[in-house]
Amino acid sequence: MPTIIKPDICVIGAGSGGLSVAAAAAALGVHVVLIEKGEMGGDCLNYGCVPSKALLGAAKQAKAMREAVNFGVGTGEEPKIDMRSVNSHVKSVIALIAPNDSEERFTAMGVTVIRETATFVNKNMIEAGDYQIRARRYVVATGSSPFVPPITGLDETDYFTNETIFENRRKLPHLIVIGGGPIGMEMAQAHHRLGSRVTVVEGLKALGKDDPETSGIVLDKLRAEGIEILEGAQVTQVAKRGNKNVSVHIETEDGPREIQGSDILVATGRAPNIDDLNLEGARIKFDRKGIKVNSKLRTSNRRVYAIGDVAGALQFTHVAGYHAGQVIRSILFRVGGSVNHNVIPWVTFTDPELAQVGMDEEAARKRYGTINVLRWPYHENDRAQAERNTIGMIKIITDRRGLILGTSIVGANAGEMIHMWTLAITKKLKIGDITAYVAPYPTYSEIGRRAAVTYYAPLARKPMIRSIIGFLRKFG
Repeated sequence: MPTIIKPDICVIGAGSGGLSVAAAAAALGVHVVLIEKGEMGGDCLNYGCVPSKALLGAAKQAKAMREAVNFGVGTGEEPKIDMRSVNSHVKSVIALIAPNDSEERFTAMGVTVIRETATFVNKNMIEAGDYQIRARRYVVATGSSPFVPPITGLDETDYFTNETIFENRRKLPHLIVIGGGPIGMEMAQAHHRLGSRVTVVEGLKALGKDDPETSGIVLDKLRAEGIEILEGAQVTQVAKRGNKNVSVHIETEDGPREIQGSDILVATGRAPNIDDLNLEGARIKFDRKGIKVNSKLRTSNRRVYAIGDVAGALQFTHVAGYHAGQVIRSILFRVGGSVNHNVIPWVTFTDPELAQVGMDEEAARKRYGTINVLRWPYHENDRAQAERNTIGMIKIITDRRGLILGTSIVGANAGEMIHMWTLAITKKLKIGDITAYVAPYPTYSEIGRRAAVTYYAPLARKPMIRSIIGFLRKFG
């Protein structure tokens, strides 16, 4: 006979969003069941944010060693790279963070953790192994997995995805990355700096979801480093070439081309993890993008919420955390508001970093017509000059009255600097609010205030303003 559990909340998926819901509910004394069939911590800890940033950290050190001679330090010789040691570094970072997401920690909180596959039996009950869970509310937080397109020959090739690339402990002589989104571009630069030749093949526009002006600066920098980036290139076939090589056949505007390399990384997007859930049996509507939810993240089954990647929203760890907070307020306090994805920032951790929040220029023009576009370059910033990080800019979009609509930053520490602009958009601040604060010198964030001041530059050229200044000068 199955063991029947009747918790207040049942969470399916122990990734960022699911763990946040479980932890918050348990802290408030609510009985929670947490079901996870795979690794605790989900994609972010094991295959995504954490290992990718650890690998990028190693690549950053290699770059620093090469360029230290520009500061009068070192010899500029090529660093010795041991990929086994690099992989050990990546694994050690995961191991350091893993206790925060562990089964032991959540069990100690009072959460009932079940390490099984969860399947809806009907709209009111889930089965997981030898357990039947009949909860008041369910939260589906199963995340997403790499989407592998149906490319001819790919199934017969040993290729990497983000779920396997961090197991690699050897140098990849020539890595071909299929997909030019954030994951593809981050991994391309990391491996190139760690000694690999890298070619990126993108069917449309690389980093196509970001502002094209600022993303173009990233792509120019990556190309300048030696990474080959092919845009508008459709992969038609993949084939093995002996025991150690592969070939990728593509179609471009200039005709067909064959690229020969040693390894392939498939980074062509994500697919929601819904196959095992029996959503039809639970009367939950979904499509290929994920589970359909309303503005409060509720599904077509009133007992069930869906959060994070599986809900078809922006696929970022911090979005799952944001969703978790909204759901907790809705389930426990009945005060959950509508989600607002317009205030969600995102960062691509290439070098230079690329950060965005709010509307980009094209979207703002479509909605508002007349807008203001304010810019300030990194090379006009003293801190950037001192540290030789002069590639980049900030780009701020406002409406006619100065309301901040969006900000894009490309350059060193862009991911840290986007915080203030996220707050500004969340609180509906105007550009004048930015000019009113004092920025410490010398910091990278000064570029934001310098850009904001340019909003008032046209006023200085108006005859009426000049007449007023001239009149006031007569009084000493």
